[in-house]
Amino acid sequence: MLARVANNLFWMGRYIERSEHVARYLRVNYFSSLDAPDELSQSRDFVLKSLMFMVGDPCKEGELVIEADVLYNITLNPDKRYSIINAVKLARENAHSARDLISTELYEAINKFYHFVLNYSVDHLVKRGLYEFTSNVMEFTAITKAKIRSTLLYDEVFSVIKLGVNMERATQVIRIIHSKYIDIQAIELKKEKGFLVSPVLEWSTLLRCVESYDMMMRYEKESPKSYNTLEFLILNPKCPRSVINSLSEISRHIEFLSNEKKPSKDSTAFLVNKVYTEYQYKYTEEIEVDFRTFIEKILENLFKISKKMQKEFFYIES
Repeated sequence: MLARVANNLFWMGRYIERSEHVARYLRVNYFSSLDAPDELSQSRDFVLKSLMFMVGDPCKEGELVIEADVLYNITLNPDKRYSIINAVKLARENAHSARDLISTELYEAINKFYHFVLNYSVDHLVKRGLYEFTSNVMEFTAITKAKIRSTLLYDEVFSVIKLGVNMERATQVIRIIHSKYIDIQAIELKKEKGFLVSPVLEWSTLLRCVESYDMMMRYEKESPKSYNTLEFLILNPKCPRSVINSLSEISRHIEFLSNEKKPSKDSTAFLVNKVYTEYQYKYTEEIEVDFRTFIEKILENLFKISKKMQKEFFYIES
């Protein structure tokens, strides 16, 4: 496999995973706020700023936020790098560049996904089509990932795609946790001032944003709080969406692709396993003590892994 083609497959996986997480965060946050028990969680301004923060385009202090613009920018604005339409478009372009290595069924699924997003009415979306659009995006990504699992050989092509999927999953889950943590801090501040607010709702919303609410309740058998939610989404290897589970998958696929029997200190495998081992032995209390530093460090680690991976396997210099 050419390094250039491997890079296309890697980013195809990343863009598919990215579109799913952005769509789910948008849908869950927007619609859960409609039934929120307190005024702050119901606030359109509060929800829309949370959405913009998650996609990496935070609003400035005192900036006027227009709902239709936010929904359009995150979903169908081709000029925004973080939009769903851009992610799907780039996933299709990368799939097309590796057309001879993937199955017809997978390519057709991505192509159908692309045409759905491309032809969706902007006017309909911002007025009454948000739930339908985001639900369809999530369904298309589920179908696409099912085609990856069920129609490809479990060889280098599969491993490269799964590297992209799991790198993006870990990154997006951390971004979602960070966004909701900021929201919860604002809610806690209101609570201290005597307002009736519900942080539990935001922890529940966070879990639903990564499709982990039901399993977390089954596993922990108590309502979502700071310590059990963070432990489940970051450190629990049994949670398929947890950061440590993604790191485990990255390690496994790197090992499959690597020719080294024992990873050298400068290799991707060494870096991945070093980071993975660190989080295997981390406690939730360590995360909560300095959450901002933790977020910055784990995002930095994921960035380093991605850069090292691209240099080693795709011959792309940092």
